[in-house]
Amino acid sequence: MRTHPIAPPSKAELAAKAHRSAKFTILWLTLLTLPITAQVTVAVVPTSATPAIQQTRQFNATVRNATDNKILWQVNNVTGGSVLTGTITAAGLYTAPAAVPAPANVTVRAVSVADSTKSASSLVTITPPQVTVKLSRTSARVPPSASFQLTASVTHATNTAVTWQVNGVTGGTAEAGLISTAGVYTAPGVKPKPAMVIVTAISRQNSAATANAVITIGSGPAFYVSTTGNDTHLGTINSPWRTIQHAADTAVAGDTVCVMGGVYNEVVTLPRSGSATAGYITFQSYPGQTAIVDGTGRAIPGGQYGLFTVQDRSFVVISGFEIRNYTADTTANVPLGIYITGAGSSIQILGNRIHDIITTAKSANANALGMAVYASRAPASINKLTISGNEISNLTTGSSESLSVNGNVENWSVTNNIIHDNNNIGIDAIGFERTSPDPAFDQARNGLISGNVIYNITSYFNPAYGAQFAADGIYVDGGTGITIEHNAVHNVDIGLELACEHSGHVTGNCIARSNLIYHANSVGVTIGGYANGVGGTDNCAIVNNTLFCNDTRNTGSGEFQIQFHATNNVFENNIVSATSQGLLLNNYTSSAVQPAVLNNNLYFVSVGTGKGIWKSNGSNHVGFASFQTATGLDAHSLYANPLFLNTTTFDFHVNTGSPAINRGLNPGVPVVGTLDFDGKPRVQGTQIDMGAYEQP
Repeated sequence: MRTHPIAPPSKAELAAKAHRSAKFTILWLTLLTLPITAQVTVAVVPTSATPAIQQTRQFNATVRNATDNKILWQVNNVTGGSVLTGTITAAGLYTAPAAVPAPANVTVRAVSVADSTKSASSLVTITPPQVTVKLSRTSARVPPSASFQLTASVTHATNTAVTWQVNGVTGGTAEAGLISTAGVYTAPGVKPKPAMVIVTAISRQNSAATANAVITIGSGPAFYVSTTGNDTHLGTINSPWRTIQHAADTAVAGDTVCVMGGVYNEVVTLPRSGSATAGYITFQSYPGQTAIVDGTGRAIPGGQYGLFTVQDRSFVVISGFEIRNYTADTTANVPLGIYITGAGSSIQILGNRIHDIITTAKSANANALGMAVYASRAPASINKLTISGNEISNLTTGSSESLSVNGNVENWSVTNNIIHDNNNIGIDAIGFERTSPDPAFDQARNGLISGNVIYNITSYFNPAYGAQFAADGIYVDGGTGITIEHNAVHNVDIGLELACEHSGHVTGNCIARSNLIYHANSVGVTIGGYANGVGGTDNCAIVNNTLFCNDTRNTGSGEFQIQFHATNNVFENNIVSATSQGLLLNNYTSSAVQPAVLNNNLYFVSVGTGKGIWKSNGSNHVGFASFQTATGLDAHSLYANPLFLNTTTFDFHVNTGSPAINRGLNPGVPVVGTLDFDGKPRVQGTQIDMGAYEQP
C-alpha cells in the first residue's frame, strides 16, 4: 500500500464550492432618498423588482417644487450608464448588462435638471448565474458506425455555446468515436472499439458546468439484475437475477449486465475478461435508474479490496453506479470503491459516483481509496485505461488518495471527473513505490489528466498528517510523460505538485498547461522534492496556467514554489496573482543553480499595496525589477494587473486591454497544446496569450 509520508515541517510550512445563484437576478434594495433641505426634492421608485438578465425595468422619478421637472438619469454616476453596469434611457428605463462583472452593486440615480444638487437613488445588486448544462438524453445505444444526435441546452447563461468531448477529448477520436460541433456523435466502426463512451458537453461560459451522456456501442446480449430478482431466474428483463456477482459469474465477452435501480449490499469481483474480437463485458445501471452498490457491514477480504475489484482483466466497463459506504477500522484492512490491479487492457470506468469510503483507524498507516489502479505485473501493464465522468467525494483516506494510478500503468486518461470533500490527495500518478515487481516498469507514464474539477481537499487534522496543509489537488509523484491540462483546482492544500518522494528518482517530462488553480491553503504549484533526502523534478513544463490567491493560510509557500532537486524545468506564459502576502515565487533551496527557466509570465499582487516578493536560492527580492536584475530570470515577463473579468465569481477570463493578451511565448503545439481552458483554439490573434484562456 502506498502511503504519503508525513512531511517534515519544511513541506508543511512551505507547502465550498463557489456557490452561485440560480440565475442573474437584480434585487432592488432599499430606496434611498437623500435628505433634502431646499425647495426642490427628488424621489425614485422602481415599478417592479427582480428583472432577469438583459431584461428592463422602469424607474419613475418625481420632482417636487421645481419649475423644471426634468430628470437626468445616471448609472454609477455615468449619465445613461455603460455596457458593464447597464444602461438607462431618458425616460428611466433601465436595462441590465448582458455580461456582468458580478456580484456587483450599481446605483441608479435621478438628478434634478433644475437643481443638480438634488437627487435620489436606488441600489441595484447584480449576482452571478449558476450556469447549467442539460442534454437531450443521458444514455443511448447505437450500432457501430451509426450516428446519434445529442442536443445541449445551457441555462442562465449569455453564451449558450458548448464544447463537445468524447472520453475527455474535444471532438473525439477514431477509437472512441467522433462528435461534431452540432452534437452529432458517430460511433467507431472498426474493432477493437469501446463498449461505452462518455460524451460531455461543456459550457463555454463556465467550464465547470457540464453534462454527460453514456453511449453504448453495439447491441449484444444483455442480462438484468434487480432487487426483486432471483439468481435462479433466467436473467432476462422479465426474469432478472438478484445479485451483480451472479451476473458477473455468468457474463462473457460481448455481454452487457444492466442493473436496475436499488441498493445491492455486496462486494463484486469480476471473474473474466471481454476480448477485442467478441467485445467488452459491460456492467451498467439500467438507463434512467441508479444501481447502488453499498458496502455497509461487508467484510474486506484479503486486506485490500474494492466494492468492485478488477484483477488481471481486460475489456470491461463499469458505468453509472453509485458506490458507497465501505469502511475499515484497522490498518490491516483497506477499503476501496473501485480497485483495478494486476495487468489488463481497455478498462473503462465511466460516470460512477463513489463516496463514503472510510478508514476510521487513527494511525499514520491507515488507508482507504475511492478508486485505485495498482499495476502490479511486469512487463505486462495496465493500459488503455479510461476513467471519465466520475464523482468521488466524502472520503476519509488516511495516508492514501482519492484516485490513484500507481505502478506499471501506461496510456491512460483521467478526464472530466469531479473530486471533492476528501481528506487527502485528489488525483495521484505514482512511480517507484515497488508496486511493480520490476523497477524498470514501476512508473505511471504516458497519461492524461484533463478537465477535472477538484476542490475541498485538505489533510489538516487527518491523523496521518496532523495540523498540516499537505494534500494535493493533483500530484504526479514519480510519473513521467503525463499531460495535466484544463483542470480547475481550488480550495485544496496544494494545487499541483510535480515531484518524487524517492531518492534518486524524478517526476519527468510532464506538461501542466491551461489549468486554473486558486485559493489553495498552501502553495499553488510546487516542483522538486519536499526534502533534500527525496527525489525531484526534471524537464517539466508549466505553461499557460492561471494562479490566483493561493497560500490563503500564509504558510510561506506562495504561488509557485521550487524545492529540492529541480532541474531543466520551464515556467512560462502563466498569470500569477498573489494574495496580500505578495509571495509570487518561493525558491528557497540552492540544490540546483537554475532549477527552472522563468519567462513571459504576468505577475501581480491582487490584494494590498505590496510590490511582490520573489525568493530565489534563499534570497528575498522585493519588487519585480529587483528580482529581474538580481537573477536574470523573467526577462520578458510583466508586473501588471491582468484585468480578470471577475475574481469574485472566479471568472479568470481577462478583459479587453489586459496585458496578458498576445504577450506569451509560443513554443509550439507539443508544449502548449491546441486548445485553451474553454476548448477554444490555443492561439488566436497575433500571438499566444498568457494564462489559461485565449482571448478571441
